[in-house]
Formats: sequence, C-alpha cells, structure tokens
Amino acid sequence: MKFEHLIEINDPLNPLIDTLTREQLWRGLVLCAESPKLFVPHLDECTIDERESGSFRRSRRFGELVVVDRVLLTPLQEVRYEVPEQGEIAASSLTVTIETPAEHTMFVRFKYDDGHDAETDKVNAMYDEYKKSAYQEADIDTIRIVREMAGAGRLDASYLN
Repeated sequence: MKFEHLIEINDPLNPLIDTLTREQLWRGLVLCAESPKLFVPHLDECTIDERESGSFRRSRRFGELVVVDRVLLTPLQEVRYEVPEQGEIAASSLTVTIETPAEHTMFVRFKYDDGHDAETDKVNAMYDEYKKSAYQEADIDTIRIVREMAGAGRLDASYLN
C-alpha cells in the first residue's frame, strides 16, 4: 500500500486556522517522534536507545507488540520513519514533509509505504482502505495536538530551552 495525503497548516484565505510558523510545526513534528506518548494514547512505552546526528532509533511498545524503527530528521523539512522487517512486521516507511507551495501557505504531506508489492496490495485492498482511514485520522489528531501545543506556547523556542 502506497498512500499519501496533505493536511493544510496555513491558509491566508481561511481566518479560522491559526497560523503556525515553520519552526513551531517542525518542533511539534520532532516532539511527536521523540515523545509519541503525547500523541498516541494507546502507546504503552517509547524508549530511544541510539542517537546519531540527524537520526535516532526507538522502540515503541503496544502491549506485547514491540516495534523498533529509525527516525531520520531533515531539519525544518522532513521526518522519516523507517521500520525494518521484524518478526511478522514487514518493512515500511512514513515520510512527513513540510511543504510551502506559495507564500503564507503551508501543508504537511504524510506519505506511507507498507513495503508490499502491487499483487499483495490487490489482495489486501479492503484492509488497506481501513488502514488509510486510520492513518489519516491519526495524522489529523497529530496536527490538532501540535496546534494546541503551539497555541499554549509550548512549541516556542524559549519554552523548549
């Protein structure tokens, strides 16, 4: 399954959307990667056990299921999650990209790849539709939480330092 969608962050023509700076959005996306329990209520535990320049490895525990992944950071542009094959989990990835197609507009693109080939995608079509919907709802929740944190001043540089 290959799936992507956009969430609008800033639109100068929509006064109902609070404007975020690229820096606030970036800090929120990094916080989501480093402290996912703030964003995923059913996550039991997340530990970061290996940091390198621009990336880190983490283990997330959901009950008995443990998922290890690597997070790669391209500052102010992209957060990429790479899940290697492990046990019954296939290799997969999620790329979260900040896009500014025009002045004063900003979007976040969420791009999923579950690593399956086209034949497997055909077999799993109905299940994949459910996954797409769940991913999209989770991404909307993530941006909602980022907005709430920004509104409370929790993503300002002075708050984080």
